[in-house]
Amino acid sequence: MKHAGKARKAAFKLILIALIVLAVILTIGVVALLAAGALVIAAPILIAAWFLFAIFTLYFFRDPTPDVPSGAKLVLSPAHGKVDVIDSTTEASFMGGECQRISIFLSVIDVHVQNAPVGGKIAFFKYTTGEFMNAMRVECATHNENVLLGFEASDPPGKKIGIRLIAGVIARRIVPFVELGDVVARGERISLIQFGSRADVYLPAGAKIKVKLNDRVVGGETVLAVFE
Repeated sequence: MKHAGKARKAAFKLILIALIVLAVILTIGVVALLAAGALVIAAPILIAAWFLFAIFTLYFFRDPTPDVPSGAKLVLSPAHGKVDVIDSTTEASFMGGECQRISIFLSVIDVHVQNAPVGGKIAFFKYTTGEFMNAMRVECATHNENVLLGFEASDPPGKKIGIRLIAGVIARRIVPFVELGDVVARGERISLIQFGSRADVYLPAGAKIKVKLNDRVVGGETVLAVFE
């Protein structure tokens, strides 16, 4: 007879399809069970890693209020870290030529909020793109992403102080809290650099430097220089 056995073939086909679907479901179930078991084992490790990351992040982004010293004609450290360069350099954009430089290296364990070195006006603001060289290298100031802030001091009036905030190999974001034209008080918070970085301070020739190489400085507290 014509078409004999076709119904049975159709039945076997459906049975085979059902078997394949069942095998896929069982495979997914087994994989899910294995994944669930692995997740149960890994969960404490993942939670502990997140907890440690949260503690480190809170520690890194700590923001102490500085004990700002009183006195006239003081220039305070804008950053927390170690003084590793004191020299003369040329900064044409704001300082207008040759000036003194104090460079401060910020390690990953230092506070990364910066403070105004003097009271006065933000008279210059320039963001420059660049590389992300290791901030331990002094030459990173001329190659790395940076923000140059220029201050016109109110004490002594009109004196120029420049700060270059420099990103490092880990630090990929400089977050200024101030804008061009803002008036700030000495020791006021002005910026944040995320993770290891560097801050260069530019001073006119008339400023008398009060720190030495390898001194540890505290942002908004340590006197870097005085005008006499």
